[in-house]
Amino acid sequence: MKILTDSAADLTPADIEKYGIQIAPLYIHFPDKQISAGDITPDDFYDKLREIYPNVPTTAMPGAGEFATFYDALAGEDDLLSLHISGGLSGTVEAARMGAEQCGEVTVVDSMTLSGGQRFQVLAAAEAAARGMTTEAILKRLEQIRAATEVIYTLETLEYLQRGGRIGRVQALAGSLLKIKPVIKVAKEDGKYSTVGSGRTLKKALDMIASYLHDVYGEGVPLWVSVMHGQFADQADALAILLKDRLSVAKLEILRISPVLGVHSGPGIVGVAAVPLEIMQF
Repeated sequence: MKILTDSAADLTPADIEKYGIQIAPLYIHFPDKQISAGDITPDDFYDKLREIYPNVPTTAMPGAGEFATFYDALAGEDDLLSLHISGGLSGTVEAARMGAEQCGEVTVVDSMTLSGGQRFQVLAAAEAAARGMTTEAILKRLEQIRAATEVIYTLETLEYLQRGGRIGRVQALAGSLLKIKPVIKVAKEDGKYSTVGSGRTLKKALDMIASYLHDVYGEGVPLWVSVMHGQFADQADALAILLKDRLSVAKLEILRISPVLGVHSGPGIVGVAAVPLEIMQF
């Protein structure tokens, strides 16, 4: 089985090389040009974002025809599994489904999440495929991982979400409250953003993230934790320390968020994707 995902999965170069994962690019529209999210480094992206502010770039997904082209290029004896950013946050998975209708054996999966949470599912699917597991068994494993994964983050400001029209159910925190630090999770019910709470400072918001995850997992469940950030390394380090203090962290990474997600968050984003380590092991 071959695995295809998109730029929102925040895979590392090592992930891609190890499993031969194919990436459908998501695009960033700057005022002067369009680029693939994979063609700009996070730091170059955030530097440019600050340069053009208060203008905010937009994002675009591959169309159904582009997905059909991807699938045709990957077609062969192997089945294809195409796993994408939550349909509650992007139309990418629907475009993938439409593209799959034009091709043969393609299984399209809505991850119902993004970033580190999506990455967990892609890595699990790739490892399962490498071990020769059936499509049915892989889909069952992905359901288990999806149900057990938490993706939660905070933002230095809501301005980028507001300007990009992506606030959704966190709308109540906008306007006069833009200076607070929201804590937002990806809801399992529909794969959309949902507000957990807010803090007056980043320190309080980070503490709220750690407390939320402690409430979910307790102290006895060994976790794989990916701390994700835009251009907020000091806050990522601070969050990692909190999580190691409050949780049973068996595996910890600090990773960068894809520029295509940074369009809607700005550089001041830090959060975590967490999953019980046991469920990721084969």
